[in-house]
Amino acid sequence: MTGVRLARRQSHCPPSNSSRFCELADKIEQHLATVGVVGLGYVGLPLLVAAATEGFRAIGVEADPAKVRALQEGRSYVQDVDDGELRARHELRVTNNSVVLRGADVILIAVPTPLVEGAPDLSLVQRAAEDVAEILRPGQLVVLESTTYPGTTEEVVRPVLEGSGLKAGRDFALAYSPERIDPGSGRRLRTTPKIVAGLTPDDTRVAELFYRQLVDEVVVTERPRDAEMAKLIENTFRQVNIALVNELATIAPALGVDIWAALEAAATKPFGYLPFWPGPGVGGHCIAIDPSYLSWRVEQRLGFGLGFVHHARSVNNRMPAYVVSRVSEALNAAGKAVKGSNVLVVGVAYKPGVPDLRESPALLVVQQLYEAGATVSFHDPAVARLDLGGDSVESTDISPDVLAKQDCVVLLAAPPAVDVADVVAGAQLVFDAQGITRGLTADNVVRL
Repeated sequence: MTGVRLARRQSHCPPSNSSRFCELADKIEQHLATVGVVGLGYVGLPLLVAAATEGFRAIGVEADPAKVRALQEGRSYVQDVDDGELRARHELRVTNNSVVLRGADVILIAVPTPLVEGAPDLSLVQRAAEDVAEILRPGQLVVLESTTYPGTTEEVVRPVLEGSGLKAGRDFALAYSPERIDPGSGRRLRTTPKIVAGLTPDDTRVAELFYRQLVDEVVVTERPRDAEMAKLIENTFRQVNIALVNELATIAPALGVDIWAALEAAATKPFGYLPFWPGPGVGGHCIAIDPSYLSWRVEQRLGFGLGFVHHARSVNNRMPAYVVSRVSEALNAAGKAVKGSNVLVVGVAYKPGVPDLRESPALLVVQQLYEAGATVSFHDPAVARLDLGGDSVESTDISPDVLAKQDCVVLLAAPPAVDVADVVAGAQLVFDAQGITRGLTADNVVRL
């Protein structure tokens, strides 16, 4: 692979003319370094706990006082970190005061990078870099983990840090390592390959050495912008392929095709094919957002966007309305209209079992059913309540009595605690938007 190598496990000290990096490498190798993490969300908190687990002194900085209080009390708000892990890590400290980072040898920035009106919002990255610049001292390693467009580490973070009077690559090490967290999947940080790229070869070596303490496999690229691009490629690939099968799902009925049967058959090909499945759209903090970062950057630099990304986003954004239209058709076929019907939506988080509503297409499905006149309720063990029509609606149970009262049950996801066979058996009509009922034969099921 050109420009990419898998890091070896042997220890080494960067052969630099800067003894500071050598001393830092020794502290990392011996697990005597202090690790600071800025931003304790679904990315930062697992990193903090992983560092503490490996014996590093770990300091977390979080701006939200409620989160700081919860962590100080040993209560986790991140699904992949349980309370026991927090309470068992005595070398772990949490605060909202970034001054404590002065004592850190390694500083990881893991703050959100949302879109605002279609453009990247790097304000939290900028603010975190400013906080780090205020306490920056020679011999530290600073790593950006936040997903962003190619060039951010060198063109946004580096100038802010060098505003301290110190120079990246000489006085302190600077690197980029994109997060690869998959909430609720059971995949752990330790077993997920980590991409790392430093500003200079010495920066790369010391960053590589640090991450080798936390993960089993480190993949090194030569430049930070290549690592930044790698993360965007990963999620653009997923968004585009999901859009492809979504678009195929919308035209399949006109061709008399069962899209699920066709996709399952295609998936048997042992080479040259990767299976993707249609659904109500894409959501979450990665697939729905990251490709737009890439398209925005291309447009800024070249004057045009990415056609694939634009079309994929358009297709996926249309899917909630398509689901609602298909639900309406299914109700009409049963002699009912959407208006006045009782509709129960199952699974509203952006993925099953994860208490995260960011960019969830289910929110649009629920809203559009409500606007069409349906009496809408929802069930999701991971989501306590939704705002609907100005009211706060709580998740309902999914008992036989509740199912029997519904004119239609819409399956947008399959939360782990939901028995789909019981839902099908107890409902008058089921619209399956995710292929969840595949393998079940029932006359009351209509699939996307």
